[in-house]
Amino acid sequence: MSELQAIADYCAERLDIASFDDYCPNGVQVEGRAQVRRIVSGVTASQALVDAAVRDGADLLLVHHGYFWRGESPQLVGIKARRIGALMRADMSLLAYHLPLDAHAELGNNRQLGLRLGLDDARPLEGLLWAATLAHASSGEEFGRRVTDALGRAPLVVDSGRRLHRVGWCTGAAQGMVEQAAALGLDAFISGEISEQTVHQARELDITYVAAGHHATERYGVQALGNELAGQFGLEHRFIDIDNPA
Repeated sequence: MSELQAIADYCAERLDIASFDDYCPNGVQVEGRAQVRRIVSGVTASQALVDAAVRDGADLLLVHHGYFWRGESPQLVGIKARRIGALMRADMSLLAYHLPLDAHAELGNNRQLGLRLGLDDARPLEGLLWAATLAHASSGEEFGRRVTDALGRAPLVVDSGRRLHRVGWCTGAAQGMVEQAAALGLDAFISGEISEQTVHQARELDITYVAAGHHATERYGVQALGNELAGQFGLEHRFIDIDNPA
């Protein structure tokens, strides 16, 4: 067994959470039992994930998207009340790490997505934007198939028609970074979501844009962190993927 606080302290140091001005609290968001034997991880602390973690006998739920986002109502009513109520009835803790889990050089979503795509020379290029050089130049269609094979879902590709040599990415809702990617000379930019204006931006900037899914691109950081915690503290860990097409 291991202490909840020891796990939270380890994550705080490992992810350097004090360095981030985030949109939500990073660390323990709901405190349950102090002793932890089993961790369930997932992308978003939805009701479905909370219920699955309860059924799985988790002491600790570890997620990328937790609760208490900046600007939202502080009232514990409706959906939020039901989710937190289920956690508290199960005496199960919730740990959430947002920007620190996007940015981390080893465990982060961006690093883990690069590994998933087979981009071994992946590294931060500017801020949260990562980049790599393809071993072989690719068409937009070919690269789209590579993303499909890696993530198990077909992305939406706005194809510039150019051969792709240098690709960049930022997981989740980073479609607004397409201009930054183009300014840095990248041939393609991958993110999770796409907005109406993103299509026009990509076409006018002559850059291929790949919308691979917010959920799909952010499944891997929390798994890496959960696996590391399991090894570090001698715990059981299971990732539960609650399907989300967005």
